[in-house]
Amino acid sequence: MRFHTNRSRVSSAGTRVALSAATGSPDSNSRVLWIKVSARTGNGSIIYFGDSTVSSTLGYELSANDSLELNLRDSGGSVPLSVFYADASGSNQDLDWAVILEG
Repeated sequence: MRFHTNRSRVSSAGTRVALSAATGSPDSNSRVLWIKVSARTGNGSIIYFGDSTVSSTLGYELSANDSLELNLRDSGGSVPLSVFYADASGSNQDLDWAVILEG
């Protein structure tokens, strides 16, 4: 298993970003066993976390300091990092994230 942390920035509200596109991210095909996402303390808008259908109004809603943890290993599986996206209702919002990857 490998552990990795990073930050994804939604520069323009309404423009979803793939977590795997963040500078220094693992390969987008890396298999995620566990992920925790957290809206950065300084965020002034809602950030949305989800899959490729996430938008600036749809997804798991996170206000500043909110977090979400998903343990995919407990349900017997994993998904590629490329599955996860973020969007926000305001520009320049940050999502901190940590993953445990297979291998």
